[in-house]
Amino acid sequence: MRNFKYSIIASIILSVALAACGGDSGTSANDDVEKSSSSSEKVSSSSVIPASSANRPSSSSKKGNAGTESGMTSSSSSKESSSSAKATSSSSSAKIVSSSSKRSEGDPSSSSQKTTSSSSVAPASSSSKKVSSSSEYVPYDHSTCLAWNWNIEKDVYKQFTDPRNGRSYYYYTAVSSKTGEKVTVMAENLNIGEMVLGENEQNDDTKIERYCYNNDTTNCDKYGGLYQWAEMMQLPSRCNTESCSDYIRRKHQGICPDGWRLFTWNDYEIIRDYNDQYGDGVKGLRSQCFQGKNTSGFSLIGAGLRNVDGEFEKIDGFAAWFRPEEYEEDKEIRAHHGLISALNENPVSKNHRELKANGFSVRCTKIE
Repeated sequence: MRNFKYSIIASIILSVALAACGGDSGTSANDDVEKSSSSSEKVSSSSVIPASSANRPSSSSKKGNAGTESGMTSSSSSKESSSSAKATSSSSSAKIVSSSSKRSEGDPSSSSQKTTSSSSVAPASSSSKKVSSSSEYVPYDHSTCLAWNWNIEKDVYKQFTDPRNGRSYYYYTAVSSKTGEKVTVMAENLNIGEMVLGENEQNDDTKIERYCYNNDTTNCDKYGGLYQWAEMMQLPSRCNTESCSDYIRRKHQGICPDGWRLFTWNDYEIIRDYNDQYGDGVKGLRSQCFQGKNTSGFSLIGAGLRNVDGEFEKIDGFAAWFRPEEYEEDKEIRAHHGLISALNENPVSKNHRELKANGFSVRCTKIE
């Protein structure tokens, strides 16, 4: 009986020992859950890292949730992986933009970006510059039409800059060989104002308007602008179709710069009476650019005209200018003017008149 009891006790001890050995083999349900949690965590972590290997804080914060119940680990890890990936992608993009922004501002840590930017811009700039250079208009050299030859010395001419638009003009002092009177006049036609098409009237009384031959501003640069009578006088445009004699002043400035006035008949007479020792006559008033000798220094140039039909004509053929006076017999629509042709030597008549709506050149005289 005692032996039977010992046998039962030994069996119980053996069972307990076998149970203990079985637990050490690592086959418990608990260990399976831990393995599942660990594996899930690794998958979750690896799914985040490719989005931005530099974004370590997202991965490490996920490890901080390792104490979550095993039944929630897989689901929680999946959610964190998704949200972390989004945050990482957004954060990475923001950094790239920020980095690019800094590079464009000259961040010294981004020399490669600078090089790329510089090389991509330089060719376009170079190409653009070449095109611009080849098509750029070169301002006309107004000295080419002056009397810088054996007739008149260079020091006869001086220069004045109109502060309204920065345009410089050559001018000189003419002396009458008959009366000894002097007058200082521009040796070029005036060029001031906003261009309007020849088909239109110069009827905006809030600003100075000009015609450029063939609606080409380069012609204004070379020959000067063309102006209707009222525009030249700087009077309301209605003065081209009605008399404005009450507004005409002695030494009328018109559109000339301050300190200058419009060219008159008396000015023309002084210039006409230059010391004509070679018998050049009217040729002495025309520049070499206008089939003349320019012995007077006046340097007339054939700017042509804009007619009342809005058409341009006679460039290099006629030099025409209005005087600041209406034609008494038809003063509503006509004014006195001067006209010299390249084709003949006819002198200017004091009684010449034309429709105010024509567009002629303007010369200015210095007020002294």
